[in-house]
Amino acid sequence: MTAPYVTVLITTYNYGHFIEEAIDTVLSQDFPPAELEILVVDDGSTDDTGERINSYGSRIRYLYKPNGGQASALNIGIANARGEIVVLLDADDLFLPGKLAKVSAAFRQNPTLGMVYHPLLEWNLRTNERRNRGLPLVSGDMRTEPERFFSYIPHPTSCIALRRSCLGPLLPIPNELRMMADCFLVQLIPLLSPIVALPDTLVLYRIHGKNNASFDTPDASLKFRRKQYEENCVLFHAMRRWLAKNNYNYWQKHPPVRFFIDRWYMHKKDEEFQIDSPSRLHFFWFMVRQNLANSPVQARKVTIFNCLVALAALPFGYAKRNEVYRWRSKILEVTTERFRKLFGRDSAIVTRSGQEPERHVHDDGSD
Repeated sequence: MTAPYVTVLITTYNYGHFIEEAIDTVLSQDFPPAELEILVVDDGSTDDTGERINSYGSRIRYLYKPNGGQASALNIGIANARGEIVVLLDADDLFLPGKLAKVSAAFRQNPTLGMVYHPLLEWNLRTNERRNRGLPLVSGDMRTEPERFFSYIPHPTSCIALRRSCLGPLLPIPNELRMMADCFLVQLIPLLSPIVALPDTLVLYRIHGKNNASFDTPDASLKFRRKQYEENCVLFHAMRRWLAKNNYNYWQKHPPVRFFIDRWYMHKKDEEFQIDSPSRLHFFWFMVRQNLANSPVQARKVTIFNCLVALAALPFGYAKRNEVYRWRSKILEVTTERFRKLFGRDSAIVTRSGQEPERHVHDDGSD
């Protein structure tokens, strides 16, 4: 029997009420059935997930395991996948038409690619609102074009497709990553092979209130924030261990590695502050370090300006941080308009790559 080219790997835990819709969006793809397998790894569900999946018969490969978290489920799924390309899908998300055809075409066009990813469409089930997320899309090879990856941001699970033969050095994913295990792969695979970002939105990401991770959590409880912070700490340390084991030097030869470590560290500190507010002095140093961490992707004028703005943290403090960021945004807006009139371009905010610097979004949606 000829092995399929693509394995759609669905990991699930107590998402029986979602999983049939997810599977149906895979089965409805315009893609040759002989080149496709659907593999579901059930991480110890106690609901009716198994019964629902068994109703599909031989069209679905179903593996049940004791509950161990996302890393253990992905490790088992990747080890049992028969396809060369492993396309990930969370059980509560949906593929949009053309997903498998476009992803597989990108891999076939370039046999060296380790990963293909794309944007998503958010669907808030409570409000029925749908919106696109404008996360940066980066294509290239970090080993030869490191400067391209200063704006690289991992996308969610269901946006990701991986070439199985490129994953060897990253496996097994550390089992302590009960969540965000896919981010471990997505963050590190550019160090091993080229990646491509497709411009097409090919996944519907459902926000239903019980997501293990979410982009915006303005009303999140302290318990939820603490859980997210702890998961990010585990991920951060797992990535640091892998980098050290594989001789990626933070200080010298790998500037994108240093940049993404700094960015993750600052993200972790930001989450920590939302749990336990820092002193004015700590908030000041946080703003300075955050600005210096972003300096590779922003103009020198912006770096100097942000260092001066950081002084506002001393009188305002973390409790009034939004006033600080609004003040900074207003000054940048006025400065940009004046530069536009004088020089015909946004030279006050332009980055070294010619793009506006990535903005830091806070828990209440303010910059």
